[in-house]
Amino acid sequence: MEIDAHTGFCGLIGNPVEHSLSPAIHNAAFQKLGLNLVYLAFRVEAIGEAIRGLRSLGGFRGASVTIPHKVSAIPFLDEVEPTARHIGAINTIVANQGKLTGYNTDATGALRALRGGVGSLAGKRVAILGSGGAARPIAFALAGEPGLVELTLLGVDAKERSMLATDLRSKTPLAVSEADLDEASLGRILPDAQVLVHCTPIGMSPKTEASCVPPSMLHAGLAVMDIVYNPRETRLLKDARKAGCVTIHGLEMFLHQAVAQFELWTNQAAPAEVMRAVLESRFQ
Repeated sequence: MEIDAHTGFCGLIGNPVEHSLSPAIHNAAFQKLGLNLVYLAFRVEAIGEAIRGLRSLGGFRGASVTIPHKVSAIPFLDEVEPTARHIGAINTIVANQGKLTGYNTDATGALRALRGGVGSLAGKRVAILGSGGAARPIAFALAGEPGLVELTLLGVDAKERSMLATDLRSKTPLAVSEADLDEASLGRILPDAQVLVHCTPIGMSPKTEASCVPPSMLHAGLAVMDIVYNPRETRLLKDARKAGCVTIHGLEMFLHQAVAQFELWTNQAAPAEVMRAVLESRFQ
C-alpha cells in the first residue's frame, strides 16, 4: 500500500508507548486487506489536548488507549458504550462522522479468549486473581455472560476489591463474592472453581518464576487464563499444564482485543491469523 493524501490513520495514545506491539499487528492487518490506513503510536501526556487535536484531523478513524489514559480520556468523548461505561474505563476510540465513541475491547478480548479455551461459560464458577485495572473489564465482561454461576474476586487491596465487588453487584445480576488473595482463600475457592483468570503482574518478565497459586491447588477440572503475555508461558501456566488444566495464554486476550478494535474501526472481519503470526514472531 502506498501512503497518499487519502490515507486514513489510527493510533495508540498512551505514555509510554515505545514498547507496544499494536503498530506491528494493526499495520500488518491493514496491509493484508489492502486498506488505505496506517497505525501510529503517539506518546501523550495531555489527553484532552490530544483528543481535541485528533478531532480536527481529517482521516482519523480511531485509537487504542492505554495507560495512563483509560479513565481520563472518557470526559473528552461524545459517547461511551454501556459495558465500557460500567467498567469506568475505555481502551478504544472509534471516530465516525466526527463523533467519538469509547469502547472497552479488553472485555471483548478476554471473553473471546476464554470461550476459545473452554467454550460456554454457562454453569461455571470463576475466580479472578486481582481487582485492579486489568481485572475490572474482565469481571464486567464475565458478569454479562448468561448462566455464569458465581464470580469470586481474590485481591490483596481490600478497598479496591470491595469497590469492584460493589460495582458488579449494583450494575449486574451476577452473584459476586470476594476474599483476600492468599493460600487460605485459594485453598477454599479453587476446588469448586472451573475457571481461574489471573489479572496481576505476578510472573511477568523479568520475575518469570513467580506465581501466586501453589501448584498443588491446581486441578484438571480447572481452566486457567493468565493475562500476562511476557513470557508467553508463565510459571502459573506451566504449573497448570502439568496439572492437566486447560491453559489460555495472555497473547490470546491481547490478540482478540486487537481484533475487536480492528473490526470497530474498519467494519470488516480482521485477518486474525495474520495478526497472530506477528504477535507470535515477537515471542519465539
